[in-house]
Amino acid sequence: MKRFVLKALTTCVCISILTACQATKVSTVSESVSPDDAVAKIQPGYSDKMSLLKTRPAVQAAFESIESHRAENIDKLIELTEIPAPPFGEDLRGKRIAEMFREVGLIDVKTDAVGNIIARRPGKTGAKTIAMAAHIDTVFPIETDVTVRKEGDRYIAPGIGDNTRGVVLMLSLIKAMEAHNIKTDADLLFIGNVGEEGLGDLRGVKHLYRQDGPRIDALIAVDGGRQNRLIYGGVGSHRYRVTYKGRGGHSWGSFGSANPHHALGRAISLFSESASDITSEGPKSSFSVGRIGGGTSINSIAFESWMEVDMRSGDAGKLNAVDAIFQDAVEKGLEEENAARTRGPELTVEVKSVGRRPAGVAPPEQPLIQDAMAAMKGMGIEPNLRISSTDANIPISMGKPAITISRGGVTKGAHGLDESWHDKDSHVSIQLALLIVLAQAGYVAP
Repeated sequence: MKRFVLKALTTCVCISILTACQATKVSTVSESVSPDDAVAKIQPGYSDKMSLLKTRPAVQAAFESIESHRAENIDKLIELTEIPAPPFGEDLRGKRIAEMFREVGLIDVKTDAVGNIIARRPGKTGAKTIAMAAHIDTVFPIETDVTVRKEGDRYIAPGIGDNTRGVVLMLSLIKAMEAHNIKTDADLLFIGNVGEEGLGDLRGVKHLYRQDGPRIDALIAVDGGRQNRLIYGGVGSHRYRVTYKGRGGHSWGSFGSANPHHALGRAISLFSESASDITSEGPKSSFSVGRIGGGTSINSIAFESWMEVDMRSGDAGKLNAVDAIFQDAVEKGLEEENAARTRGPELTVEVKSVGRRPAGVAPPEQPLIQDAMAAMKGMGIEPNLRISSTDANIPISMGKPAITISRGGVTKGAHGLDESWHDKDSHVSIQLALLIVLAQAGYVAP
């Protein structure tokens, strides 16, 4: 008799109904129109608001200050990059970021239960809270050499762009606001969050959006690469670790016993053939067996065989459909290998969820998205609305306003050991971020 064990991490995602101008409706992606085809149409009033903001003397002065931060920003980028921040090991970098938050004038600086660094800049009334967040973790293990080297006009080191530069953007923005006494009506939260990469599974932002978490009326995540890219929707993902287990044995003496590797191979073949029917049509969806392992030697029947699987889509329905095919393939692989054996006990399989990012897309008419598009237009940038997998996935899936904007400069080779960052017009993204923050938080004229 077969035994199929499923261990799934449950994620409770509540759908909130928001009121006033921030109200939005989260949706899944239409089967006929990709969210990447969204047309950036700015609604009446938003461009005028942005034009007025840009004429404010304090904002113009802040723009000039931001341009003058170039050398200091590069120094901070190098310093933070050379503090390792592997998945689940962000503590040292987080400690330094907390110090930097205090140095630029933020208050109530604290580290929460999962390692997020949270700091506040009080507003005039504090009627709302606008948050800006940049993840502080990288994909690289602790032993990775993160020494920064310079080649021409490029700075090279693992994690230097994704997403150490995002933290530097926030620091420069805060410093400019402080220098020119720029006030907002809403409170501002600045967050260096953990757990965005890999098996971190967005744990930092999930913790922020827990039921008793800090108030956040809108989130501006800083993580994107290209300056014109505006992330307004979340690509969902399901990730699993599958382990087939058996008695093992000698490849000759125990021949005929059920082989975990063979079961794994059957499952992969069944999954890839059937899932392709889903991914070949409609909005982009994907699946990948990223890692496999197990076995003791070439002349042994493995006692264990495992794989790690990633599947993604911006459409929750398609993602669930691929997931169902995957679950069926895993079970059929087990059944077929057990049926093929001529001796010995049956195999078992364990399926463990190791990551779950919800999908969702907000309408481009949402005020936060409109403010961001108007700010881009005002800076001479044509908005390119896209969906991606970022920290914004969590609030978007809950029906709460969130976007992801560029960290500035040019990042190449992200997630690679030769990742590089080039300081090309990087001040523009900081200025853009300032406009979006002020539009959302309400600029208070002196």
